[in-house]
Amino acid sequence: MRIAIVTQSYYPKPGGVTEVAHHTAELLMEKGHYVKIITTRYNGREPEDENVIRIGRNLLVPVNGAWVNVTAGIGLTKRLARIFDEENFDIIQTHCALVPTLPLLTLKAARMDQKIVGTFHAAAEKNLAYRIFQKTLNKRAQRLDRRIAVSESAMRFAARYFPGEYQIIPNGIDCSRFKPSNEPIDRYKDGSFNILYVGRMDKRKGVSFLLRAIPSIQKSLKKKVRLILVGEGKLRRMFCKRPLSMNGAEVIFVGRVPPEELPRYYRTADIFCSPAIGQESFGIVLLEAMASGTPVVASDISGYRNVITAEKDGLLVPPKDSQALAEAIIRLARDDELKSTLASAGREKALTFDWHIVVDMFENIFLETVESKVQEKTAYQVV
Repeated sequence: MRIAIVTQSYYPKPGGVTEVAHHTAELLMEKGHYVKIITTRYNGREPEDENVIRIGRNLLVPVNGAWVNVTAGIGLTKRLARIFDEENFDIIQTHCALVPTLPLLTLKAARMDQKIVGTFHAAAEKNLAYRIFQKTLNKRAQRLDRRIAVSESAMRFAARYFPGEYQIIPNGIDCSRFKPSNEPIDRYKDGSFNILYVGRMDKRKGVSFLLRAIPSIQKSLKKKVRLILVGEGKLRRMFCKRPLSMNGAEVIFVGRVPPEELPRYYRTADIFCSPAIGQESFGIVLLEAMASGTPVVASDISGYRNVITAEKDGLLVPPKDSQALAEAIIRLARDDELKSTLASAGREKALTFDWHIVVDMFENIFLETVESKVQEKTAYQVV
């Protein structure tokens, strides 16, 4: 098959959609398919990659309590149409299928004989833009030949505004990259109790609630507590400027780390914590920690329940509850047997989300969709 993957989020921009696009393309190419990723430019200095086509330029727009990627540029529709025509793709996968600009323009730019699979990633209680433009977007959605959602939460959210048939294919994890045998980072293995957070410093990620929990954790534990925060965002500058009283606990803002270093941070942690307050459709960072053999404490929100089974392979606590976060982390810190049980079960769960399994599911969908095109053409010729 000749496959296009359209995404507004791609390297060097980290994130769940970036990882899905990259691993899907990589493994499909290993299977012998022809694949091109169509995405945006970020700083104009991205390394050359023969499998990546970049058009327009990225802008960050605030949506749902986070900053999302939108591609700006003149003549994007014509540029997309020319790419689709010249590359003669059999099938086009567009991520965040009804979001401006590249995903939505794809539905207009693709040739009618090219099949389109839309993948829906978002989850929220409501979306004002979807409600206002629901009628128009539903007409655009009719161009989709198949609809995929990354989780039950994402499917419910999409189907609320755009009714139709959806199939769930979850996000995946590279279990050969994130694994218990990775070496921890030496400078942090000094006997301190290390709590790790990985993610953007956006309001909806709930980092402020984790910071408020640290003094109680330090007060309750006999050893020094260290909170390691990996990630960027506007809130980081606010946290760094504000004096933090932590009862002697250490808080380290690492910022963004190179992809090759990230797995070592998970192995450095005694506990991984993700205190998001909502609007998460899945939780790739949870899988990264679980695959690494690191026990997880996370908010009890619908997107995270797609990954964590409470008390079996992780602990879930009410969102926006710093005291509950502190109590769960203290509980794990004092119970080595529970930590070991959760870590082992988490690794086993993560293995079921390995990219090879997930990409096989994508390949089957693509093959079925392309085969339907062949059948339609044959039926037309017979008539």
